[in-house]
Amino acid sequence: MNGAVSNPPRRLVVGISGASGVIYGVRMLDALRDLGVESHLIVSRAALLTLSQETDLTPDDLSARADVTHRLADVGASIASGSFKTMGMVVAPCSVRTMGEIATGVTSSLLTRAADVALKERRRLVLMVRETPFHLGHLRTMTALTEMGAVIAPPLPAHYARPRSIEDMVDQSVGRALDLFDLDWTPVKRWTGLKGGETA
Repeated sequence: MNGAVSNPPRRLVVGISGASGVIYGVRMLDALRDLGVESHLIVSRAALLTLSQETDLTPDDLSARADVTHRLADVGASIASGSFKTMGMVVAPCSVRTMGEIATGVTSSLLTRAADVALKERRRLVLMVRETPFHLGHLRTMTALTEMGAVIAPPLPAHYARPRSIEDMVDQSVGRALDLFDLDWTPVKRWTGLKGGETA
């Protein structure tokens, strides 16, 4: 049918930058595999350092979790072009440096170029920003990105889910980020209302 808009392929770009919390990117890849969504991974150099400090995984272990891994310097990769259709992109975790680079549009790597592509093509871009506390410059950058169409989604624990471990908290945050792409991951615990009915 002429003029019909087709659904994008079940394909998501995952960026992992150098902020603490590399496990969010790791579990994002695991979740996409569970959901049958094709993952395209880009990892910053700082993220590889964080990976070695925060996990027992090697770079090869991380790449094995993705369907496609792109080199950070490969600005000619498929995901550098808007004509390569995706559902969008998530950066998990997203460092303040990466956030700032995306906000300016002056992209120096494939990670930030792919994020810029998501914005210019009006696709969903979710940034799981890992930093605290925020100063005014951080907040202004978040405002600018929100005005550009990005979603700022810091990975904050949902205590109503009664997490019993760090893994529970990580999976809840990852699942809630995936909700923004209409992807429903089983480990997410949903709010079903107050127990015992209304209170006075």
